[in-house]
Amino acid sequence: MDAVAKSVSHWDKVLDTVIEYAIRFGKNILIALIVYFIASRLIKWVLKLTTKALNKGKIEPIVVKFIYSIIKVGLYVLLFIAIVSILGIPTTTFVTLFGTVTLSVGLALQGSLANFAGGVLILIFKPFKVGDYIVACGDEGTVVGIDVFYTKLATVDNKMIVIPNGTLANSSVKNVSAMDIRRVDVQVGISYESDITAAKKVLMGIIDKNDNILRDKPVNVFVASLDASQVTLETRVWVSADKYWDTKWAFTEQYKLALDEAGIEIPFNQLSVTIKNTQGQQ
Repeated sequence: MDAVAKSVSHWDKVLDTVIEYAIRFGKNILIALIVYFIASRLIKWVLKLTTKALNKGKIEPIVVKFIYSIIKVGLYVLLFIAIVSILGIPTTTFVTLFGTVTLSVGLALQGSLANFAGGVLILIFKPFKVGDYIVACGDEGTVVGIDVFYTKLATVDNKMIVIPNGTLANSSVKNVSAMDIRRVDVQVGISYESDITAAKKVLMGIIDKNDNILRDKPVNVFVASLDASQVTLETRVWVSADKYWDTKWAFTEQYKLALDEAGIEIPFNQLSVTIKNTQGQQ
């Protein structure tokens, strides 16, 4: 009888312990469910406000999507840690594991992350856009694509250049297309014997006939320098950005033809060769 009584007493204690833990754990589960219910709706509300704010800022859709994903993951990770803590499970292990994994991935993808960060910065601050002609990292061309990791340029001879965004974001970039108008500078040399005034008049005549020139901007024809073998004249005019190369090429050709027609010499380097007879006398 004593053995039976002890056995019953033992199971009563086990049952009481189970009931106690069930009540306590059930209470924690209920609290965790309430927290999840409220927090999940708060997260959706925060994400909705974030998306609206980013869209108002005219940020590229790919950047909006990236920021949205980062915030969403971060908030749900915090919610997961909070729920685990409410359930009485130690969170130190989870935090340590998460930190270790994050560090390992970061070190393994260091170069890719640098390119990714550079791409995000380019898409947010927009130092250039698709269609712009840029000079950067020793290359130049028209921007045909801005991805998260790379920027693609098309050269004037139709070659494709792919530049890592990490390199591009940390380099100086010359955006040739940033402004609506550009100044065309063309130099031409005349001999010291030529009439400077007449030469300037010839160049101005070419400029006056060109329809690309913006007449509300200054036009300059002047002596740029006195060089060893020529007097260098320079013209400066303003045109719309899309007319830059057409105007520059046209002036370069027309200046030569007009100066030749006017009898004004354009000097060029000449080399005189003297041949000596080195045969010895008999």
